[in-house]
Amino acid sequence: MGTAADDVSTSELASLVSRNTSFALDLYRALTEGNKENLFFSPYSISLALAMTYAGARGKTAAQMAQALHFALPQKRLHPSFGALSWALAKEGEEVPSLEGRPFKLRVASALWGQEGHPFLPEFLELLVQNYGAGFERVDFAVDPEKARLIINAWVEEKTEGKIRELLEPGDVHRLTRLVLTNAIYFNAAWHDPFDEKLTSPAPFHLLDGSQVLVPMMHRTELFSYAEGVDYQAVELPYRGRDGLPSSFSMVIVLPKSPASSRRSKGRSPSKSYAPSLGNLRQKPWL
Repeated sequence: MGTAADDVSTSELASLVSRNTSFALDLYRALTEGNKENLFFSPYSISLALAMTYAGARGKTAAQMAQALHFALPQKRLHPSFGALSWALAKEGEEVPSLEGRPFKLRVASALWGQEGHPFLPEFLELLVQNYGAGFERVDFAVDPEKARLIINAWVEEKTEGKIRELLEPGDVHRLTRLVLTNAIYFNAAWHDPFDEKLTSPAPFHLLDGSQVLVPMMHRTELFSYAEGVDYQAVELPYRGRDGLPSSFSMVIVLPKSPASSRRSKGRSPSKSYAPSLGNLRQKPWL
């Protein structure tokens, strides 16, 4: 039995990937504004989760969400495109052998947790199941919100291999909660070109204020995909795929050429500054 995702065109998938990359860079800018701490987040996971809520939006709300999330495809094509992208990402990890006990694993899981007895629209739930594989679980926030919180946290902990154990903190859900949407992503893979641990040695890392700290720095000389702009440099490090070939998954590292260049580019939109040169690298979704 086919699904709507089977009919997604290459151009639709490319549009979704490109727009998601722009969203990722703009979101990074927003999250780092005034933040001096390390930051770790999954723009793909956020985009995917909000796309599910976007499925239930109409009018001005839908227009504002589409603008913020950089959605260009109409609703009828966007959700099947997300489904096709999720399927392609999951397929990529199949049949990739483990390396040094570390098998390639990518798991993206979504679920909705709704209040027992609340009248959710069947067509909304069907769209989420068909395009996002999102299961719908009924819990009783009204009677026992703490029990519902623990159930949701247990699901997230399982899907992330124990990496996220307390997604919802006490008080995050209460007796008036009616719907919680969760999205979990877990990724683990081996480098296509592993670093030699014996070559790791202390080296200076330059901070934005011009100071330096010594950190363990890995070293490897190899040919990698590379791009640069006026103020930054980018390199792509691929993960190991099937038959020892590079996977379509990779880590893209973007660094300012100097602390001064980082300060100069701070006011510019990352999607405008980085996207053109990063386009010289293989285009892919940012997990």
